[in-house]
Amino acid sequence: MSRETGPGWRRLSALQPDHSLFARCLYLEGYDFSSNIYALCGDYLTLIDAGNDYTAFIQLFAEGFKPADVQKVVLTHGHMDHAMGTVELLRAYPSILREGRLEVVLHREGPEELKEIVRECGLHLREVEGGETLELSGFTFEVLATPGHTADGICLYHAESATLITGDMVLPYGIVAPDPGAGGNLRDYLSSLRQLLSLKVENLLPGHWEPVFGHARQVIRDTYEGLIKRAAGKDAPWAELALEMLRRGHLEEVVYCCERRLGENPQDTSFLGLKATCLCDLGRFREAAEAFEAVLGGDPGNFLALVGKGRALMGLGDYEGSLECFERALEKRPGSLEALVYKGLALSLAGRHEEAMAIGPFREEFARRFAENVLEGRGAV
Repeated sequence: MSRETGPGWRRLSALQPDHSLFARCLYLEGYDFSSNIYALCGDYLTLIDAGNDYTAFIQLFAEGFKPADVQKVVLTHGHMDHAMGTVELLRAYPSILREGRLEVVLHREGPEELKEIVRECGLHLREVEGGETLELSGFTFEVLATPGHTADGICLYHAESATLITGDMVLPYGIVAPDPGAGGNLRDYLSSLRQLLSLKVENLLPGHWEPVFGHARQVIRDTYEGLIKRAAGKDAPWAELALEMLRRGHLEEVVYCCERRLGENPQDTSFLGLKATCLCDLGRFREAAEAFEAVLGGDPGNFLALVGKGRALMGLGDYEGSLECFERALEKRPGSLEALVYKGLALSLAGRHEEAMAIGPFREEFARRFAENVLEGRGAV
């Protein structure tokens, strides 16, 4: 799309009239190697991403705004198609430098070259890490650190309108791959998308393509599921994806895939057990205990579920309950080293040290780990 044939700057209220944020937000869709630009209008202008094309500002100021009205620029990440417009703005409109009121906001992991340009121009640079609250042209946004595509990725969340500005983290069509050269990686990307799924989000203002209104959560979910399949290297049934994510060590994604599998077949207790085991390994002990209990409801003598529930109860500090589970597991498999070691650990945590040390496998495991810790300590010295 070219500027000559494209719609130019538009108010978001033309697309979605339901909140004052959209009535006071102008939007220019990017093209070629330039991102979308969002301009919040209040007592001053805030640009969210600056694109990579000076003609965007010619058009903006033709709308009746002045260069000095731009007092904040927030960058979702440091890629050129989102950030270089900041430099173009400063070069093309020196009055901004004379005013000296412009603040550039970006993640502390953002490009050092861009930070240096901002400092040399005598402008204010604000480096964020996530968790900050930004006041932008009269609207309050929460900064979310969302590494994955790049190390310096941030999203902006406007809770009042349930709106998320995502840069390249979430796009309406397709997935942008992690950029290793900018610190991006798959594990961070998956974690960031899980964070976004935990929010109440209805509207999405992406770094490319048109905004999404009303069904943003589904777009985030589609991105997350697409990234799981990319991580697995295949588009496969959820049961197969769960096992592939387990092989690759992505436990949170194993839980998600198991839940999707159970949505298809609630009676598949093998994946309920796998989900429970991963929840336990993740330290989500209460959820794990409930899932193991569900397995035991259909199969009271399930050895793995008994040991798993015992582990989860230990994590919750219910040592007597965990001991009961380990005793039941040992009734099913007398002499099980796994159950005996966990029983000894539960006894030890309950303060029953002599009973714990009387269990041979636990005593041997305790001595082995003690020796390993001593040797590691010597190595550290």
